[in-house]
Amino acid sequence: MTALTARWVVVDIEGTLTPTSQVHVVLYDYARPRLGPWITDHASDPVVVDAVAQIRSLGGLPDSAGVDEIVAVLHGWMDADQKIAPLKTLQGLIWQRGYAEGDLVTELFPDVVPALRAWHDKGLDLAVFSSGSVAGQVAAFSRTSEGDITSLFSSHFDTVNAGPKREAPSYRAIASALGAPSAEIVFFSDVPAELDAAVADGWQTVGLARPGEPFADADFGTHLAVKSFAEVSVDLP
Repeated sequence: MTALTARWVVVDIEGTLTPTSQVHVVLYDYARPRLGPWITDHASDPVVVDAVAQIRSLGGLPDSAGVDEIVAVLHGWMDADQKIAPLKTLQGLIWQRGYAEGDLVTELFPDVVPALRAWHDKGLDLAVFSSGSVAGQVAAFSRTSEGDITSLFSSHFDTVNAGPKREAPSYRAIASALGAPSAEIVFFSDVPAELDAAVADGWQTVGLARPGEPFADADFGTHLAVKSFAEVSVDLP
């Protein structure tokens, strides 16, 4: 087992805490047919109004574009797995309702909760950095295969309040928000490019090369790479 020291543990979700299929199959399939009705039913919601305006702008649509045209753009982004803010915002709202109503349950890898609880019990602070919206993150952790684990996390970050996951300034922004020196933060992700960006800001990094996941055989370079959280211990300095 590799031993690390840090004050903050920041985790990715997809491919790190949950199987990729949880997002690309379960959550995407749930959101896809509900995007249009959600936009229509919440047409006066300022968050939805802002998201629709961004979609029209980013998608090259005229201001007169209707819901069907907007949804077509959103589906195209989903098909290409684009991490675009207004899409993530709408997905997050839909998933939030789905979790609240019991339609959705987040399936976690079996090593996840024991590790998170152990770090939390040692006094480390835990945070999340995911391309999914903060609202979606909180909803996902409120109903998991291991129960409600929202209390384990102190902070949540997404591409709106932090920035793109593959760019170093995003990690600088998170470190600033946490009030922590970059060297005292360790980031767990299955995506080498994200780990590269975190290292560029001085973070410690651990790559998750989980068997059967898209990045199982990726080149993690100089990053510590493990198949499970059980292979790493993190303690306070």
